[in-house]
Amino acid sequence: MAETRIFDIVVYGATGYTGRLVAEYLATHYAGRGDAPRWAMAGRNRAKLEEVRSLIGAPEDTPLVVADAGDTASLRAMCEDTRVVITTVGPYTLHGEPLVAACVAAGTDYADLSGEPAWMRQMIDRYEAQAKRSGARICFSSGFDSIPFDLGVLMLQKEAMKRFGRPAPRVKGRVREMKGTFSGGTAASMKATMRAIAREPSLMKIMTSPFGLTPGFTGPDQPNGMIPQYDDELKSWAAPFVMAPINTKNVHRTNFLRGHPYGEDFRYDEMVLTSPGEMGRKAAQGLASMVKAPFGDGGPKPGEGPSAEERMNGHYDVLFVGEMPDGARIRYGVKGRYDPGYGSTSRMIAETGIALLHSDAPGGIGTPGSLLGEALVARLREHAELTFAVED
Repeated sequence: MAETRIFDIVVYGATGYTGRLVAEYLATHYAGRGDAPRWAMAGRNRAKLEEVRSLIGAPEDTPLVVADAGDTASLRAMCEDTRVVITTVGPYTLHGEPLVAACVAAGTDYADLSGEPAWMRQMIDRYEAQAKRSGARICFSSGFDSIPFDLGVLMLQKEAMKRFGRPAPRVKGRVREMKGTFSGGTAASMKATMRAIAREPSLMKIMTSPFGLTPGFTGPDQPNGMIPQYDDELKSWAAPFVMAPINTKNVHRTNFLRGHPYGEDFRYDEMVLTSPGEMGRKAAQGLASMVKAPFGDGGPKPGEGPSAEERMNGHYDVLFVGEMPDGARIRYGVKGRYDPGYGSTSRMIAETGIALLHSDAPGGIGTPGSLLGEALVARLREHAELTFAVED
């Protein structure tokens, strides 16, 4: 069926802030290449799609698809016409389920930018069995949430197996540098998640458990990354990382779906490094306060985000430290050019979509690490200007 479909990839939400960046990346990076996917731009309003197509310099014959989350027939038609849907239409808690359902029914692969674990768990519970039957690969969190972290741990554990013949039972993820800004979409997603929990308090269990995305499995107690602490090994204070509650769950889900290659006793946390001394302690405490209320009511509005210059000047650098029982250590770094949430994320999700085209993974609801693994690492190195490297 996939071979008879009109498109390889449809970018759904192409008129939004991040969707436009994804479309622009496909239009420019793959222009004139023999391996360019057959792709289309999709959204609610044809006139806006035409406007964005012109603004990003896409060819005039780039196909446009009108589809709306409130119109299930249009979503069904879109999904039946393509092999992969890349969606940037959030908050997914509010707008995501109809598209997941349509992709699962059509056997169409799907990639999104969800950092909304309560919603993700609901989708797993409702649609995973059907996705396995239809062959649809549903890949959540295909941007800065959570690709660098998910794949960083995957690659560190590969090195641990090579060196020691066993995985590292304890891994620390530490953000050494990050220059970038949040968009209104990120703020809206966090707020929508909090409202969903207020309506359905049982979802809080999923939010607070590191194993909220591993139904039927609960591993050992995990390190507490929510309290500022001094890291003796790295000679720096460390603060809570606002993305850790979603990234850690995805790392554990990858381990779970791959049959626990990191071990069933695997322990993992993520924090942001500040600096040594009193200044580092104060900075860590300040970041801890921000994590509790990162936006409030005065955050950016959906559709807003960093300027082109800010996106170009952004970057990130994440260190992973694997600790072996005998005291041996492995250090592994993942670095990316561009603003992490948007300049780099738009490239990451586009390459996830293309990687899905070439994947032979079975259907189901997974993670970038479980569905694509090292194949995605290779694409990100070649196309998206990410580096993955052992540091010792």
